[in-house]
Amino acid sequence: MTRERAGALLILGDAIFTNQRRQIAELAMKERLPTMSHFAEHAEAGGLMAYGANFLALQRRAATYIDRILKGAKPGDLPVEQPTKLELVINLRTAKAIGLTIPPSVLQRADQVIE
Repeated sequence: MTRERAGALLILGDAIFTNQRRQIAELAMKERLPTMSHFAEHAEAGGLMAYGANFLALQRRAATYIDRILKGAKPGDLPVEQPTKLELVINLRTAKAIGLTIPPSVLQRADQVIE
C-alpha cells in the first residue's frame, strides 16, 4: 500500500480481515490511510468508517431460520432475506489521528460516532 501510494483502504467482509482488524487499523493509521469496512468492529478497532448490516442482528435472524429448520421446515422453502437496515459507524479519534475532518452532514447520518 505504501509503495503504490494508496489513497484509502477498503476492507472486505472476510473472517481473516475481521480477525486481524486491530493490526490492519494500526497499519492504516501509521500510513495515514482512511479505511472503510462492512463491519462496525473494524471502526471500533481503530478503522475510520464502517457501513453495512449489523452483524449481530444478522446472526439473530439466522437463529430464527435454524429454529424453523429444526422444527421441520425445508431450507429450500424458506425465503431469502436481505438486511433491512444498514449502519454507518465513524471513528472520530482515527479521523483526527490521520488528519481528516468529517463533515457535520456526514456525522449527522452516522448511527454511531466513536469519540
